[in-house]
Amino acid sequence: MQFLVAGALGLGLAASSGFRVFVPLLAASLAYHFDYMTPASGFAWLGSWPALITLATATLVEIAGYYIPVVDHFLDTLTTPASFVAGTILMTSALPHLDPTLRWTLGVLVGGGTAGIIQTGTALLRGASAVTTGGLGNPVVATAENALAVGGVAFTLLLPLVAAGVVLLLLVFMLSQLGRWRARRRMRI
Repeated sequence: MQFLVAGALGLGLAASSGFRVFVPLLAASLAYHFDYMTPASGFAWLGSWPALITLATATLVEIAGYYIPVVDHFLDTLTTPASFVAGTILMTSALPHLDPTLRWTLGVLVGGGTAGIIQTGTALLRGASAVTTGGLGNPVVATAENALAVGGVAFTLLLPLVAAGVVLLLLVFMLSQLGRWRARRRMRI
């Protein structure tokens, strides 16, 4: 049961990093710092004061940046690979009682993959918003993403198993939507 809860925590936090990279990293840092969660071996640094201060600053900059036209698109190019890294770190650090090889494999495939899929979906949504509204709808998208990141983190920390179930449903939905999008693009070509 302990492995399931740890995996659910990692999955929920990784998914949230697909919406905002630094919000779940800051939440994990706080959870490790105040002993709400136990980090895996080698991840104690995530709960340190320097990590907390750095992640809090990065969180504020990231959230504010998505409300500035042009900067939001620049951030999407940076946060797409960064979300994969953050998802990997969040999943790997949440699995303290596993062999390091298995822990990192799950971190990359499950954590990084989940964050990457969600970030890809949000980047496509932001691009569609920019094209259809001339960028005027992007602050609405940014606000929704902020709410999903913060809400996803809170939901994960309070009800990790339920949150993991919701994340799995979200992944199935997003993958089906991405598949439909690709099929429509192929039909146009």
